[in-house]
Amino acid sequence: MAVSIAKRPAANACIVLLTFSVTLLFGRCDADAATGASASEEAPHRRFEYKYSFKGPHLSQPDGSIPFWVHTGNAIPSADQVRITPSLRSQRGSVWTKNTVGFEHWEAEVTFRVSGRGRMGADGLAVWFTASQGLDGPVYGAADKWNGVGVFFDSFDNDGKKNNPAIIVVGNNGNLVYDHQNDGTTQALGTCLRDFRNKPYPVRAKITYYKKTLTVMINNGFTPDKDDYEFCTKVDNMIIPKEGFFGISAATGGLADDHDVLSFLLFRLTEPGQQPPPPEAEIPREEKDKYQEEFENFQQELDKKKEEFQKEHPDVQGEPIEDLFESVNDREIRQVFEGQNRIHLEIKQLHRQLAMILDEQRRYVSVITDEVAKKGTHAESGQVGSQLSAVIAHQQEVLRNLNDLKNSFHDSLKQIGSAQHQGSAVGMGTYETVQHFNDIKEHLHLVKRDVEHLVQRSNPAEKVMKCPELPPMPSCLSTVHFAVFVVVQSVLFFCYIMYKSQQEAAAKKFF
Repeated sequence: MAVSIAKRPAANACIVLLTFSVTLLFGRCDADAATGASASEEAPHRRFEYKYSFKGPHLSQPDGSIPFWVHTGNAIPSADQVRITPSLRSQRGSVWTKNTVGFEHWEAEVTFRVSGRGRMGADGLAVWFTASQGLDGPVYGAADKWNGVGVFFDSFDNDGKKNNPAIIVVGNNGNLVYDHQNDGTTQALGTCLRDFRNKPYPVRAKITYYKKTLTVMINNGFTPDKDDYEFCTKVDNMIIPKEGFFGISAATGGLADDHDVLSFLLFRLTEPGQQPPPPEAEIPREEKDKYQEEFENFQQELDKKKEEFQKEHPDVQGEPIEDLFESVNDREIRQVFEGQNRIHLEIKQLHRQLAMILDEQRRYVSVITDEVAKKGTHAESGQVGSQLSAVIAHQQEVLRNLNDLKNSFHDSLKQIGSAQHQGSAVGMGTYETVQHFNDIKEHLHLVKRDVEHLVQRSNPAEKVMKCPELPPMPSCLSTVHFAVFVVVQSVLFFCYIMYKSQQEAAAKKFF
């Protein structure tokens, strides 16, 4: 019995040690799994490849060529874009890289604009990665039976199924003929419906090939935000040639659009943990020595020109020439400040608009509250409410009558002014004016009595509401002033007659 008791602690210790070792082992496995999951979710490394890209503002050379690219057909390079095809019928054009691309993973960002006057356009634009350059052909301006992949931006509905404009991904091993009649739907590996014609901003397409998966993202052209992409389509287990050429082509048919490509930017993708080789390692030794020699020659010529310039302009010798130009850092800082200022102005404008909207909402709420209160009061008062509405209607009628009286008063003043410059006709006009004012006074008294009567009927218990007192009539309308005015006019009339008679008598002396 003593032996069994002594052995029990040793057995418990063995169990605890075994449990701890198992837990440690599983915890390490879980940590390794979590580390692998985080590494797989990490974004790949991107490196810009300028030899397979182009963009403005100095896109083309003086001779019309594009560095590292070749253009054929009706393509027209310019300083800020490449017009693959103009808006003319039966046009074809394309641009292709001069050198082959041997990246295992890559990402291409294409900025383009498709615009035309018609409601429908044709035929469309295509982005290619093929084993050979398809400089000319029937498939959106490029060769058929290609070996690689093409992303087509089809703007014409050939099959009449109302499924255009559309973006279609079509792969080919060099043996298939493109199905034009069905818009390639029978051969499509992925597709999405997107309208990319006549947009306010350029349309952006991001085509990513990473771990045998081709993904197409689209910026719809409704916003200037360059990173506002939405998912279009995805093709898994996509096998493409290890080396090939990138190209962009377009074509027009019976209808026509302008197909303009503003930029094509290519990035090499590298899996996390695998750093890409340095750019120096990709350049052969002979080319590297050649570039170094050209750089040294250019540097020597630049130093000679600096010395000649300093000799010809001794006044600016103390000022470094580099300070006369804006550096890259200064330009970036200036652009950042300008962007912040624009954002600040936009926020201020939005703040003002929100304040106006809030004021309108407050006013609407107050009006609605008053209407609800009035309706509640009317519901309680019953018949009194209808009488008050009648009173309001009569008051509105009174206001209209007052406006009419104001116009009449203005006409009367005109008559009085004209009466002061006329002879005998003035007395007659003045009498009619006085009669008109008397009629006005009687009409006002009648209106006043009607209003008081309505108020007494609506609420006899309360104090009778009185209309505002009318201003006193001008003193010139009283009886005394009228009599004085008539006497003065009569005296002036007799004086005028006597003056005329004297003038006639003096005129008779000469006969």
